[in-house]
Amino acid sequence: MRSVDLRTLQALFDLAPDVAFFVKDSNGRYLTVNQSLLARHGLRQPGDAIGKRPADICPGEFGRIPTEQDQRVLRTGKPLVEHLELQWYRPREPVWCLTTKLPLRDKDGRTTGIIGFSRDVRAPMHADDIPQAFASAIAQFEEGPADHCSPATLAERSQLSLSQFAKLTRRIFGLTPTQFIVKTRITAGSRFLLETDKPIAEIAQLCGYQDQSAFTRTFRVATGLPPLEYRRQERLLR
Repeated sequence: MRSVDLRTLQALFDLAPDVAFFVKDSNGRYLTVNQSLLARHGLRQPGDAIGKRPADICPGEFGRIPTEQDQRVLRTGKPLVEHLELQWYRPREPVWCLTTKLPLRDKDGRTTGIIGFSRDVRAPMHADDIPQAFASAIAQFEEGPADHCSPATLAERSQLSLSQFAKLTRRIFGLTPTQFIVKTRITAGSRFLLETDKPIAEIAQLCGYQDQSAFTRTFRVATGLPPLEYRRQERLLR
């Protein structure tokens, strides 16, 4: 990719404050970053990131996990598409993101780098435009994620077909219904882990998981950490 292309892409994504854009080389080092990515990591200028890997600019698991993601994409040539994960803005502000990473290839098909973005999950429409039944169903689930509901259940409570519910969920949250359910439950789990001393098995039930193992697997996929390690690390940082 020519340098002029990188500059153009950087300028384009600088206009999208909720999207962290990047291009990386064959070793997973940043070649181009936008202002949103710099803000996410508390950096002042592109030179603070260029030539470095995520693990070099973000300590702990939040640097290790994207670095390992990059290595998998580079090694396998398989993209990572709309992966829901919890990341952090400095100083320590949690934000949910949908991350996409695509391999860059040369004319012979060899993977030579990565291009991608991480989009913040935020509502893009005014609250007055949200149907009342939908808002009530979402609020009820957010207040009680222990409820063993499914996308079909939430659609019924919203007085919508499953297709209509999915379209509205995507429009408002930028998430599929399943992604929204996972986000809500893991967010609640994170709060219980930080604000209480409840055992993991009890937190799993409070978040709608049938057993501790299912909660632990899902939590680790979303945050990169098992629940107990997440609790330990976050409390140390407070």
